[in-house]
Amino acid sequence: MTIPSAPLGGPLPMPLLGFGTWQIRGNAAYEAVREALEAGYRHIDTATMYGNEAEVGRALADSGVPRDEVFLTTKLPPERAGQERATLDASRRALGVDAVDLWLIHWPPRRGRSVAVWREFVAARDRGHAHAIGVSNYDVDDIDELIAATGVTPAVNQVRWGPKLYDPKLVAGHRERGIVVEGYSPFKTTNLHDPVLTGIATAHGVDPARVVLRWHLQHGVVVIPKSGTPERIASNARLDGFLLTDAEMAAIDGLSALS
Repeated sequence: MTIPSAPLGGPLPMPLLGFGTWQIRGNAAYEAVREALEAGYRHIDTATMYGNEAEVGRALADSGVPRDEVFLTTKLPPERAGQERATLDASRRALGVDAVDLWLIHWPPRRGRSVAVWREFVAARDRGHAHAIGVSNYDVDDIDELIAATGVTPAVNQVRWGPKLYDPKLVAGHRERGIVVEGYSPFKTTNLHDPVLTGIATAHGVDPARVVLRWHLQHGVVVIPKSGTPERIASNARLDGFLLTDAEMAAIDGLSALS
């Protein structure tokens, strides 16, 4: 599987296709991550609040895939503001790694605390405990506050994303600042039975879900589909072998009221 990636300045570039683990816990999380790694995913997304970092770490250790081939993301819940170092230390222990590849503020903390948290993220990066740092669920004004206060730009902003939410102005605003856009819940807001998607899927001999994932990649937006089903995990990883045309990309863009 050949997946494009985005360099973030750390030892590993960030693959534009990752495996999401939200709402998967316990042995189901372990098995799902094992399946994802077997299917060729080399980017795993978790978070402190997901309660599955230990299972993700165990799956990586048992998979036989070298640590230096897998891009690992975790996130700090905003209620842990003031406990950044202890939280990341706990995440690293649970994941069984010396450093995570990307650490995100899961969503903005209470008003006035974001900059202080971001300073701790910068310190963690400088210590080598997180190779890259970023945010999640931030708007551009929130991000500009961090940049203005610290001079450090988040590498990534992870936001809810999909064809219905496509916003070229949001993408352009992030690119102007050198920030990678990462989308989560690609199918939650998407009608996979939409005739636009089913027609394009039929033309390429794939399912509509893969059309949505391919659309993300061709826009340069990171996407992290989640599934607990081995067949679906493997299917979502099969994005080689077809490319969407400019007309098809425009048709999918047109599903959004913001495009």
